[in-house]
Amino acid sequence: MEQAKALREQAQEGGLRFSAYLPPGLAEWLLGLIEQGIFSSPSEAVFVILGEHQDLEPHHDLRRELLSRTIQAAIDDPRPSIPAEEVFERMRERLAKPLPEPAVWEPASGQPKTL
Repeated sequence: MEQAKALREQAQEGGLRFSAYLPPGLAEWLLGLIEQGIFSSPSEAVFVILGEHQDLEPHHDLRRELLSRTIQAAIDDPRPSIPAEEVFERMRERLAKPLPEPAVWEPASGQPKTL
């Protein structure tokens, strides 16, 4: 919170630049949108999506409806549930493995690369 307070004045003048990590599921979804031509880069997607989120912020009724629909979709999901023991076992297996290096989008060239 202190860093946000300290940067506020400068950000009001020049904007804010930051790095973001997306977990694999979100990364795959976002790259799919870029491949479809919906966005030209992750930066554009963040700009548009955060703008949409900002536009929805004052509309609490729409946000509640979206949350309600999301929860209902999870409840209505026809896939069988996973027993807790299996979930914990999968988590233990994932935590035991080192994380792979994330892909890095290079804004200057627009070409993705890995480190």
